Amino acid sequence: MAGFAHRRILVVCPRCGGRAVVVPRPGLPLERVFVPRRLACSGCGATADWEPRLPWTQILGAAVGDSQDPFFRQPLWLQTFCAGRVLWAYNEEHVDALAAFVDARLRESGPLVTAGSMFARLPLWMKRADNRSDVTAGLEALKALAQRSAPADRSDAAFEHGDLPRALRSGRPRT
Repeated sequence: MAGFAHRRILVVCPRCGGRAVVVPRPGLPLERVFVPRRLACSGCGATADWEPRLPWTQILGAAVGDSQDPFFRQPLWLQTFCAGRVLWAYNEEHVDALAAFVDARLRESGPLVTAGSMFARLPLWMKRADNRSDVTAGLEALKALAQRSAPADRSDAAFEHGDLPRALRSGRPRT
């Protein structure tokens, strides 16, 4: 999942509630995940910048792997209720990767599916065959949501946790 956090992340705008984007700040090298970021909303013009707490480590101050962006801790735009849980993704490419995994009829292990890979860490409810149709429908809903940007288009799942950043939870992140 960290690989998808390198790129643009669709989030709920902290000012207007519409779709905003979090991207690496322009003009900076992209060697590391935790380079300075910018949040920008094309709907209301809101902007904000994020910097790692300790620039030489480039990792402190961000947490990857839950339904908020790892930098500004804003709710992800791409969230929907699915099989009694919240299904989320950082961006359209993340949705496509999840869909390819869920739609695969044969899931083999190997060098690409290591214990630390995104697919190995997916929750069991997403991997269960009896949830396949629900998860596929949820991913289709996320694809459709990615095309919308108005505050009224915001998913009900994005309201579940409120608009304020919540404290990081210990233990395994929920997806």
